[in-house]
Parts: sequence; C-alpha cells; structure tokens
Amino acid sequence: MTGAGSGQYPVNLVLEGRRVLVVGGGAVALRKVEGLLAAGAVVTVVAPSVDDRLRSRPGVTVEERPYRAGEVAGYRLAIAATDSSVTNGAVFDDGERAGVWVNGADDPAHCSFTLPAVVRRGDVMVTVSTGGRSPALSRWLRQRLEDEVGPEFEVLLDLLAAERDRLRGEGRSTEGPGWQKALDSDMLGLIRTGDVTSAREHLQACLSSSSD
Repeated sequence: MTGAGSGQYPVNLVLEGRRVLVVGGGAVALRKVEGLLAAGAVVTVVAPSVDDRLRSRPGVTVEERPYRAGEVAGYRLAIAATDSSVTNGAVFDDGERAGVWVNGADDPAHCSFTLPAVVRRGDVMVTVSTGGRSPALSRWLRQRLEDEVGPEFEVLLDLLAAERDRLRGEGRSTEGPGWQKALDSDMLGLIRTGDVTSAREHLQACLSSSSD
C-alpha cells in the first residue's frame, strides 16, 4: 500500500473512549486534536516541542519527546501532523504493520485514510473531500456550505428524530413518502422564522396523509 488514492470509501468513525495518537505538536496538530476531542477520543500527543494550547487542553495527554518506533500499535487510530516526511512515513509504516489507520496531515503518500472538511450543526454533519488532493478546495467548499447549512438544520433533525421515535413507540412504520414530502415543503422556512410548533404540526400532517 502506498498511501491514499482514488476510490476512497467514506465512513464516520465512532471514537468515543478510544485511544488516538497524534504525532506532532504545532498548529496542525492542534486542529486535529480539537476534532478528535469533539468526537470523544482519548488523545495522546507526542512531539519534541508542543504548542502551549495543546498542553492546556483537558483530556489530552502530552509527551514531549520524539516518536518511538512501533508505538502506534497501542492505539486505534493515529495522525501524523509533523513537518517531517520521514517521521510521518515512520508512523504510517508502523501503522501498516500493526493494522492501525494513519492519516498524514497534508501528506497523502502517508495516509491510509484522509480527513474531509466538515460542517457541523449538532448531529448534522456535512463533509467535503478531495481525496487528499486539494485541502484548499475542501476548505473553500466547506465555507460555502456553512452559509447554506445553518443552525435551523439542527432543529429540523430534532423534529424528525422525535417524530420517528414517537412512531416507533406506537409500533407504527417509520418508512414512507411523508418524510420526503415534509422535507420538500416549507418546514425549514417555518423553523427559520422561529415557528417550530407549526413546523412540527406540518411534519405530522405530511406523515399522517401518507399513511392514509
């Protein structure tokens, strides 16, 4: 295997409570650590020099030293965020031997997975990836999506999930065209004006009419 290429398989990893190694202690490592912590990972940072902002992050173990050959084997996932292709390559090679997925930050040749640009609105997550070929394009597209996908989508998800749970609790089917009918309507417009009650009622009406 020679690093990331075409034909990548998109996946969202569950990292809650799982150990992740970040090799590198600069600004890039800081960004990666913030994303990992948001996912609930247990993060260890290893680097000869570490940004003070990383030291102060709750839940992060910091070890100021060089990477030790083979240590990636003790983790579920690893990110090599150094400015040294040699170090990134060592982490990647160790990961290949140990069966640990490794991302080389801005170093596609040393990746067994790449990281997309992300827009988060609660549990709504929209990602953009260029397969590691152009992080700049990923960031640019993410910024455009941030303007399109506002906080109202988080409220929309809460409404849909609550209604789905209600139907399941009543032993009713949660499948059918009513969901699409509601989403294609003005539910988002109602939410944007603060009229969440009407949006909920509209959703229930669409689901009810589709089950008749």
